[in-house]
Amino acid sequence: MSWEFFVHHYSKDEERDWKYRPEHQGVFYPRAGTLGGCTAHNAMITIVPHDDDWNAIAEQTGDDSWRAEEMHRYFEKLENCHYRKQDEWPKPKGHGFGGWLNVNAVDPSIAFGDRQIIATVMDAWRSTLGKFGWLRHMLPRIVHFLITRDDPNDARNRAMSEGMTVVPLATTKKGRRNGTREFIKQVQEQHRDTFHIRMNHLATRVLFDSDRRAVGVECWEGKNLYRADPNAVEKPPYVKREYRCSREVILAGGAFNTPQLLMLSGIGPKEHLESKGIPCLVDRRGVGSNLQDRYEVSVVSTVTRDFELLKNATFQSPKEGEAGDLCFQEWQKGSGVYTSNGTVTAIIKRSKKRKERPLPDLFIFGLPGKFVGYVPGYSQDMVKRHNYFTWAILKAHTENRGGKIRLKSSNPLETPDINFHYFEEGTDRAGEDLQSVVEAVRYVRAMNKGNRWIAEELNPGPKVPDEALAKWIQDNAWGHHASCSCPMGKESDPDAVVDSRFRVIGTKGLRVVDASVFPRIPGLFIVTPIYMISEKAADVIIADANNN
Repeated sequence: MSWEFFVHHYSKDEERDWKYRPEHQGVFYPRAGTLGGCTAHNAMITIVPHDDDWNAIAEQTGDDSWRAEEMHRYFEKLENCHYRKQDEWPKPKGHGFGGWLNVNAVDPSIAFGDRQIIATVMDAWRSTLGKFGWLRHMLPRIVHFLITRDDPNDARNRAMSEGMTVVPLATTKKGRRNGTREFIKQVQEQHRDTFHIRMNHLATRVLFDSDRRAVGVECWEGKNLYRADPNAVEKPPYVKREYRCSREVILAGGAFNTPQLLMLSGIGPKEHLESKGIPCLVDRRGVGSNLQDRYEVSVVSTVTRDFELLKNATFQSPKEGEAGDLCFQEWQKGSGVYTSNGTVTAIIKRSKKRKERPLPDLFIFGLPGKFVGYVPGYSQDMVKRHNYFTWAILKAHTENRGGKIRLKSSNPLETPDINFHYFEEGTDRAGEDLQSVVEAVRYVRAMNKGNRWIAEELNPGPKVPDEALAKWIQDNAWGHHASCSCPMGKESDPDAVVDSRFRVIGTKGLRVVDASVFPRIPGLFIVTPIYMISEKAADVIIADANNN
């Protein structure tokens, strides 16, 4: 199900990033070409965005239905929370208990018996309290924990609190991944006569009438057509098909494929489209611009001995007729390390004081294993040895809005040209993003110094002192939350692509509902805000249909 995109972090000097692959002319950016998209392979972390993320959209669009108090109703609607109880005291706030998305938390008992893991968690706890924290902050911290359980989705937190945090995951009670794939299949079971799914169809063009109304979609039917598919061939066999709509066409191709499909359909920057031989139907310069992502790096160390936690883990699927390793057998019973995403502890933090950083902008999470970014084969390399520990650092609320997606050609089988224009190439002229990541790496290094189980830092390693971190980060950072490439805004805004009701400006009967519509990348993790806007879009589409 892999779609292997290769993207650019910079316009020049690509080779400075060790992850750059000359044979692919880019850096590996894995996506999932399957039902449910990337929810089939993501890390399942389910955290609501900050209130300010929603309020900013309301102010930018002039539509108060985007305000936080309205938007958080959609999280309550979609969530089926299993790690909090409706009748516990104090009662949780802001949770849903009957939605389609099962949400659990990492079971802390998984780490019991592994002294290295417990020591790492305790070091993280102490570091969040700060100097003299045991005296000054312990009692308020205990009170806060008793009230909110350090739950980032509790309405009294909403990911605002700094310190140790629970890590909610999109898993069932038995530790099974769930997401849009499962929801789609469930709905299809209930509506077989009206809800049809067509796999192995590549959408190549939106069809319009003379009034710029979307009347359908052209698709090419065939296996392994798109060149992001590792099994694609140069000239694959396919059948052209057209699917007509009675009301609307709704695009949900994501941050890469939605702008590509719009441009192939004649919606985008006029000069660029005409240079590719595509007649411009609607001149919207914002299509494929404003591309954003988080910055991520990791601090990887060896520990003094193999983790007890991973003793029976091979991370291999059992062959037919085999029982699988002991961890797999535990997972079948709904327990053990395979029910988690590997995270054993996590910290939410501001990179500067509250006055300078009103919103926490760092999510730092620890996992046993080696993760230094995405390259082909990275997942096998992560688990080859059981004595690595990674602190993964995610920089949220990035300032850079300089990424771009452009067509390589008018051939719909071709992947687009994707350039995130990292750091100094982007719009963050003050370098705030870079400085925030530098501070995070320094913080993790200081935390590791107090851990007697840490043997040696491998990444960045002793050859990279603190004063050289900025360059190391520029040469090693990556991301995997691509978004904002068809931004929402007022119709009068020349950079806006959709309005506050998801309608593509300059057309009729065409909407976009996916990660591309955010004006700014929201929260800490992208999937939950996507789910929330999708619930809102359902309400909007039904309301508009009832009014017409």
